[in-house]
Amino acid sequence: MTIQQLEYILAVDQFRHFAKAAEYCRVTQPTLSAMIQKLEDELGVKLFDRSMTPVCPTAIGKKVLEQARKILSEVICVKEIISEEQHSLSGTFRLAVLPTIAPYLLPRFFPQLMEKYPDLDIRVMEMKTPDIRKALLTGEADAAIIASMLDDAALTEETLFYEQFLGYVSKKEPLFKHDVIRTSDVTGERLWLLDEGHCFRDQLVRFCQMEAVKISQMAYRLGSMETFMHMVESGKGITFIPELAVMQLSEEQKELVRPFAIPRPTRQIVLVTRKDFIRTSLLQVLKEEIQAAVPKEMLTLQAVQCLV
Repeated sequence: MTIQQLEYILAVDQFRHFAKAAEYCRVTQPTLSAMIQKLEDELGVKLFDRSMTPVCPTAIGKKVLEQARKILSEVICVKEIISEEQHSLSGTFRLAVLPTIAPYLLPRFFPQLMEKYPDLDIRVMEMKTPDIRKALLTGEADAAIIASMLDDAALTEETLFYEQFLGYVSKKEPLFKHDVIRTSDVTGERLWLLDEGHCFRDQLVRFCQMEAVKISQMAYRLGSMETFMHMVESGKGITFIPELAVMQLSEEQKELVRPFAIPRPTRQIVLVTRKDFIRTSLLQVLKEEIQAAVPKEMLTLQAVQCLV
């Protein structure tokens, strides 16, 4: 039994797919499959039911996976102690990010970070907030970027910046003629929002007091923010986007953007780690790189903004 084999079985458990696990571990699928098969032969048990789609751990496999997480957590801790003592920015760092943050924030700092620190292997995972909390507590993620405070005694949270919500309005909507959006203007009809469970959606619904509104996204439950933007551009409805998304838009697309009336709904972007996470030097570099990559006015909560 090797540390590498334990890493492989945890990757399969995370992705429930051998090819995706192999890609994550940066090995070929035959290599990963052979190493897991070798471990199963050594233990004399099957860890995964390969007949199921997606792949699922067996009953004994779940117990082995639980122990594997504990072992790897201790191994990682040893490596982190050495890295922190040497102030080394190298090795693997697993970063979980919300899907409503990643496409707009990562391009602003990630390529430069990789260029500055080529020995640092950052592995990004897009997850919803409940999955991020679980990944942090189980050690599957070292840190996370989320859009609300978790208030968990086992976690440490630090604000990175503040980001406004903005409307994205079709030219065919009456609201397009308005300079600002008022919550009374927002109704469920022709409104495209992400599924429940996305904090981006939940925060907006609370702010606009739309809990009882039947939102038109029922017709397109698995939509993404980008899909909804294309729907708006094609002449149908309204959706909402985060402030950083505007910086990626063309001038023509920016014509569809409308701010909220004061107070403007704003989310708090937070860097989260476990309290026992050792590599504080790496966290500080990550924080500095992110804050340098966003406009300075986003680093503080403005008087016209309201946290949601």
